[in-house]
Amino acid sequence: MGLKSFRPTTPGQRFKTVSDFEEITTDQPEKSLLRPLRKTGGRDNQGHVSAWHRGGGHKRRYRVIDFRRDKRGIPARVATIEYDPNRSSRIALVVYADGEKRYIIAPKGLEVNMTVMAGPDVEVQVGNSMPLKSVPLGTEVHNLEMVPGKGGQIARGAGAAAVVVAKEGNNAQVKMPSGEVRVFRSDCYCTIGQVGNLDHENIVIGKAGRNRWLGRRPITRGVAMNPVDHPMGGGEGRTSGGRHPTTPWGKKTKGLKTRKKKLSDRLIVRRRKGK
Repeated sequence: MGLKSFRPTTPGQRFKTVSDFEEITTDQPEKSLLRPLRKTGGRDNQGHVSAWHRGGGHKRRYRVIDFRRDKRGIPARVATIEYDPNRSSRIALVVYADGEKRYIIAPKGLEVNMTVMAGPDVEVQVGNSMPLKSVPLGTEVHNLEMVPGKGGQIARGAGAAAVVVAKEGNNAQVKMPSGEVRVFRSDCYCTIGQVGNLDHENIVIGKAGRNRWLGRRPITRGVAMNPVDHPMGGGEGRTSGGRHPTTPWGKKTKGLKTRKKKLSDRLIVRRRKGK
């Protein structure tokens, strides 16, 4: 699990880095867990562009991931560690004792032929899934549920981990990857360990074409547009906009608080910015 750099034979190669994929054990995904993935190009169901700068990119197939880990009390052997084009983390193919195969997010330290389980009384080891009430304080977890039975939604990206910091009654306090401390129900399931592929954040794209492979189209600055296209466009010569940064629809983009009051506010013990 490291990065590979290149000789600067071209400008695009000079700073480019890629994962060395050392932990990957096969390049053939499990066919029974593949699904077709249709591209939207950033369009909604009316055909309008609702997410800008998306389109193109390499064809992908979706890997069905078991975020619920609801097969309890049955041991599963890790068969392969695989690349997933749809997420930054690696995935692991696990084969249960009854023959069923599932994909799970691969945490740091998970290796082929290791055994993982899910349940309230399983051992606290990497890859095992259990409710928060069974997790010792100070333990790193990932794939954490927000609603019991819904499946993991928190800490699923490469290198992400949440930490169980306190328990009281039917609740547990968890420090999120952002630094926010939040209250969860103690019967929410999570998986022990930190998500693998920690070097993902250090990858340097290197050239524009590589972003196009990922389906990311070029971004035009507002100040480079005409006034008809953007509030910050126009002007004689190059300008810096002449006003505070805004969206194409005139809303402020820097410093404006966009979070609305929610019922879940009462579950936040400490905000990520310490306020």
